[in-house]
Amino acid sequence: MGLTAIESTGKKDSPYFKKGAMDGLSIAVGYMPVAITFGLIAGATGLTVVEAVLMSMVVFAGAAQYMALSMIALGSGALEIVLATFIVNLRHLLMSASIHEKAEKGSKGERALYAFGMTDEVFAVASTKPAPIRSFYVIGVAAVAYGSWVGFTGVGYYMGSLLPLILQESMAIALYALFIALLIPSIKKEGKMVIILAGMGGLFHSLFALFLSTGWSIMFATIIAVLLYEGLERVLVRKVEHEEADEKEEKRQCQ
Repeated sequence: MGLTAIESTGKKDSPYFKKGAMDGLSIAVGYMPVAITFGLIAGATGLTVVEAVLMSMVVFAGAAQYMALSMIALGSGALEIVLATFIVNLRHLLMSASIHEKAEKGSKGERALYAFGMTDEVFAVASTKPAPIRSFYVIGVAAVAYGSWVGFTGVGYYMGSLLPLILQESMAIALYALFIALLIPSIKKEGKMVIILAGMGGLFHSLFALFLSTGWSIMFATIIAVLLYEGLERVLVRKVEHEEADEKEEKRQCQ
């Protein structure tokens, strides 16, 4: 009886998983060059192929993994890397909560699966679907994206090992070039905010680096820059609101 119920559930969910997998193909293609680059740089940083692939399997978060590589290259400690990764990935909690509000009431196992696979791109695809979103649809999208990210990490690592030694050693500079490439679109979209945050982060990092290790100084500089910017923005918004309210009150009295 129990086996029959499981088979029935599997048949019922299979079309949603397949649809999710098909919709996830575009993500898989997009992940290919980024994952290959990660594998290349991971090898140049000194990781073994097992470590590089395992990082992609366990972390599955591009920005956090690239940041971890830069911190490893700088000699940061494990605790610093873990905490910095946690801070960078905090947005995934919000994305998972948003999808959970629109998703069907699945089992804990299903929810854990799609929460683990909730990257920015998976969220973008899943969030366009009307409620209730089927759990296996999200799992299908995430599964294809996950397979691409992990698989092409290994491909990138071995591609790097085929390069001449001088090129392998020079691949470390690609990490900083990649960060610049990722920053430019953000500047075009949210120019002033990104430039201010980057400037504040750089300033605080320079100060903290005088008495803290690189990993801790990066982490504290990031947190303080974001909190300070958010605080200043709220103060300015309230000031504008008060000024507008005062103008309305003056106009009302003049009438």
